Amino acid sequence: MTTLITGGAGFVGVNMADRLLSQGEPVVVLDDLSRAGVDGNLQWLRATHPEVRVVQGDVRSPEDVRVALQDVDRVFHFAAQVAVTTSVTNPVHDYSVNLGGTLVLLEELRRLERRVPLLFTSTNKVYGKLAGLQVEQSGERYEPTDPEVRDHGIGEHWPLQFASPYGCSKGGADQYVLDYAETYGMPAVVFRMSCIYGPHQCGNEDQGWVAHFLMQARDRAPITLYGDGRQVRDVLFVEDLLDAMLLATDRIEELSGQAFNMGGGPASTVSLLELLDMIGSLGPAPEVRFGDWRVGDQRYYVSDTRRFARATGWAPKVAPQEGVALLHEWLSSSRLTGSKAS
Repeated sequence: MTTLITGGAGFVGVNMADRLLSQGEPVVVLDDLSRAGVDGNLQWLRATHPEVRVVQGDVRSPEDVRVALQDVDRVFHFAAQVAVTTSVTNPVHDYSVNLGGTLVLLEELRRLERRVPLLFTSTNKVYGKLAGLQVEQSGERYEPTDPEVRDHGIGEHWPLQFASPYGCSKGGADQYVLDYAETYGMPAVVFRMSCIYGPHQCGNEDQGWVAHFLMQARDRAPITLYGDGRQVRDVLFVEDLLDAMLLATDRIEELSGQAFNMGGGPASTVSLLELLDMIGSLGPAPEVRFGDWRVGDQRYYVSDTRRFARATGWAPKVAPQEGVALLHEWLSSSRLTGSKAS
């Protein structure tokens, strides 16, 4: 099976490519290398797997996508503008990449004479600020007052309420993918993702906050928390995400047309303040500063993954303490800096 990975030089993309190539499966990477640092990821991937096929191109270009899709049996669509703050600064670019690029890919898939499974990575931002969810302060974190949400997280039944240009562009693409599955019979699945972390992620303030915090602490640089730091997220180690993605595409016929909330779930939650405590146990405690709340920030978001677990038997294996230590070890050995973020 030959797999196309759009955005294949990015964090999740390079990990997926490495997993598949290590299993002897052919991989095509489509990436325009516009984001700082992804060229380093691609250099590593080519050195590790010289057999990888690379198309340096733009997902917004039908011609580039057409070339990349030649003889492909499966597509993971990761190419995106990934930062909320960047989307606020330049919403037109955000729209053109996230929504426009996804529509180009869908149309090129529709041109093919064969049915090619597609997995698209959406975001928890499609639920906006989770209107109606009441939270209360509990130590270094926020907790929902609703016991069902506290025990299981946010399910797919929550109403969509796109927040920020990024939420709108990814949410629109999310809906297009689901509609193409319905209207055209395209085998496609959507993952609405929470916080993913792991090797080859060198985050910054805009995106990849677990890695960003670790890098700042390593370099003895200050960390800015926007809000009060009690925001809670469920974190998911990248290898667990890859397991889920491969299960989804293996069972695409039964799962097609569905969106699944994807993250570590209630057992893998951490607040920003708690992550700083965790990092302090691995090395020097970082200096912390505080800034204003940012557009579209959620005080609490934890994925209810039960629907996907029931359909596939999937469950995450890497606990946050273990995963953060693994990422800390990788970042320490790689010595990459924020300017080389992937």
